[in-house]
Amino acid sequence: MESTPPSYKGHRYPVEVISHCVWLYHRFPLSFREVEELMLKRGIVVSYETIRRWCTKFGQTYANALGRRQPPYGDKWHLDEVFIKINGRLQYLWRAVDQDGNVLDVLVQSRRDKAAARRFFRRLLKKTRRAPRVIVTDELRSYGAAHREVMPSVEHRQSKCLNNRAENSHQPTRQRERAMKGFRSVGGAQRFLSAFSGISPHFRPLCHLMPASDYPAEMTVRFAIWDQITGTVGQPTAA
Repeated sequence: MESTPPSYKGHRYPVEVISHCVWLYHRFPLSFREVEELMLKRGIVVSYETIRRWCTKFGQTYANALGRRQPPYGDKWHLDEVFIKINGRLQYLWRAVDQDGNVLDVLVQSRRDKAAARRFFRRLLKKTRRAPRVIVTDELRSYGAAHREVMPSVEHRQSKCLNNRAENSHQPTRQRERAMKGFRSVGGAQRFLSAFSGISPHFRPLCHLMPASDYPAEMTVRFAIWDQITGTVGQPTAA
């Protein structure tokens, strides 16, 4: 699927530098200052504040473009919620993935009651534009109550043992949370995690499902897609 790259009008740095910094920040557990240092090693002087603005402005745009190139989501959804602390306050990160581990959506909320589950269900249906065949959750009662109200015709399986797919999907987020020393605000957490959940998995192919000899070719294709959606096709990489 073709997509129009974002406009970089008004930016004095070339697109290959901007997209490379956004890639580094969302792909690896790096701080803005560490990305600044890596770019300095390459002879490019750019401040960490500029990198932060690039990630805020272009991160979600890149993630959306990658999402449009994804194959259709599977019909089996795994949902889970974990607590995160934001400025010392307990919040909950809701996440949904399909049977292949593709992230459908993430949502930061202050509660995990029926209203919160209902809001997440409706958000998922709006984004995917179709109902799943089955949803798998843990035994939190909020899921059952929201399921009966929002999608009663969908099969609902509740078991902690069946939901490893969603629970494992939280691991990259936990890694980034530690590297960032926590999130500063709910809005900031939502913005970062939405972009991160769209960009990071693109560069994390399921290596256990492919021979080692196929990995370089697969990553070459994924980098080519990244160059297309960021608009760096035909231009040199950051050096």
